[in-house]
Amino acid sequence: MTATLSVEDLSYETAGRHLVNHVDLTAAPGETVGLVGPNGSGKTTLLRCVYGALRPTHGRALLDGDDLHAMTPRTRARRLATVPQDGATDFELTVREVVAMGRSPHKRFWEADTAADTALADTALARVGITTLANRAFPSLSGGERQRALVARALVQEPALLVLDEPTNHLDIRYQLGILTLIRKSGTTNLLALHDLNLAAYYCDRIYVLQEGRIVASGTPPEVLTPDLLKAVYGVTAEVSTHPATGAPTVTYLPPSA
Repeated sequence: MTATLSVEDLSYETAGRHLVNHVDLTAAPGETVGLVGPNGSGKTTLLRCVYGALRPTHGRALLDGDDLHAMTPRTRARRLATVPQDGATDFELTVREVVAMGRSPHKRFWEADTAADTALADTALARVGITTLANRAFPSLSGGERQRALVARALVQEPALLVLDEPTNHLDIRYQLGILTLIRKSGTTNLLALHDLNLAAYYCDRIYVLQEGRIVASGTPPEVLTPDLLKAVYGVTAEVSTHPATGAPTVTYLPPSA
């Protein structure tokens, strides 16, 4: 299941400061859209406004034309799943139980898991490569293992839209590639924030660049990831080439001149 995400003139202001400033953004059904930008540019705040942790002070976020903030949390959780940045809290549960929590929006309060729920959880565990950890206590996992468990939990929700804030946090390169490949193949519409511009270039259909809460560029990776933009937004000198195997832009950072 997929959906169309439309962010319309969205702002978030606190203490007289705009952390997100009149942002327009779209993600078409099945599209993977990336948010990039320096630390403090507003990526996390924008994602929180989309998935409901924050209420925009202006504008709105729509899923297939429905205002996400007009939905009940339960209704929203049936259509949207999120993996927040550093969202791995110390649940006193096993890994399988944490993953199975993704079925909660689809069940009555205290309703027991069905065989179908268990099968979905086991499939998600296998997809993120942590089947052998299923009976481990969640707090005993490493940061990367927790991150994969939380991605599995989001998949178990069977959402139309996945919103992920730095989903490759704490992961080694093998699992960074594996998780991003899984997200692209999940059959959902995806909005994700990434620090690694080369991962964004390879896995995202389109990229929005945030700077000081505003969108300063958007388009396909080759349109957006240019030396001039990297200099203007990140303050770095870089060369951008086309990788011969993937066809995606590859960013090579150059050290400052002496």
